[in-house]
Amino acid sequence: MNKLLAEEIYYLMVLGRKFEFAAKEHYMQGNISGFLHLDIGQEALSVSAMKAFDRGDIFSGYRVHVMAIARRLSAKAVMAELFGKVTGVSRGKGGSMHLYDPSHFFYGGDAIVGEHIPNAVGCAYARKYQGSKEAVMVLFGDGATNCGAFFESLNIASAQNLPILFLCENNGYAIGTKITAVTPFLKQSKKAEPYMQTVEVDGMDAVAVYETLKEAQKSIYNGHGPIFLEAFTCRFEGHSMSDPGSYRTQLEMQVCKSKDPIERMKRVLKDNYLVDDSYIETLEKRAQETVEEAVEFALSSPEPEIEELYRDVFCQSCANVIS
Repeated sequence: MNKLLAEEIYYLMVLGRKFEFAAKEHYMQGNISGFLHLDIGQEALSVSAMKAFDRGDIFSGYRVHVMAIARRLSAKAVMAELFGKVTGVSRGKGGSMHLYDPSHFFYGGDAIVGEHIPNAVGCAYARKYQGSKEAVMVLFGDGATNCGAFFESLNIASAQNLPILFLCENNGYAIGTKITAVTPFLKQSKKAEPYMQTVEVDGMDAVAVYETLKEAQKSIYNGHGPIFLEAFTCRFEGHSMSDPGSYRTQLEMQVCKSKDPIERMKRVLKDNYLVDDSYIETLEKRAQETVEEAVEFALSSPEPEIEELYRDVFCQSCANVIS
């Protein structure tokens, strides 16, 4: 990782956190409806994964705002989507959990736990069938590894030697249930070991995530089959805005926040690349301004017209559409 990339990753992590705090504020004000799952504390994985897996298709679950922005989706369009505005990523129809932009090969935001994993496997099969050099990355939480579709996907990916990276974001909880209460393993990679190569990484370390994922991507591109990568993270907020997180002790949260990925990345900039405080403050100020512009854009954007209810129900460009 060079200095420019390190600075970009730090900027995107700060941008992501400020974006999430703004989303939280406007949810409380009533400007955002529905569900809202914040990524505060897990920015290292969300940003570095997107920067490392710079080519190919991305599938994810619903904690996806920071990933979308790091994937180069406009912060304005993402915020407008949260506000349900027609200028949003999904024209205001998807909200927080359904950010979708095929122009960036980003098929993120699946609201059903684990059900996007077979879709990613199907995409990887298509890539292989077409002779494409691109690969697929699918991100999911530790709770998704208890789904039947997860094991079916591992089996097919392994049997067909598909170009896919399974990235498990293990924050230790499936919603509010401690993962060890519903599975015998703390490390979910144990479930994948019979099927494929497994790798572990500290998901709170942006540099480690980037370098580990880059190596995994290279291995897949060289035809060495699917890989399961498990990143151990810790979210600072509850599962969603309706979750106070009272099932976690004060001590647990102190340990969790002591691993703050943004502070760790700031030390990397200072110690490894000799970036001074004034430039770091410049990056942070730019991130704040970007978020403020995104909020203003969302507030001033129009609501979808009632006719939008009837648009995009069927694929109008598909060959089998009956007019």
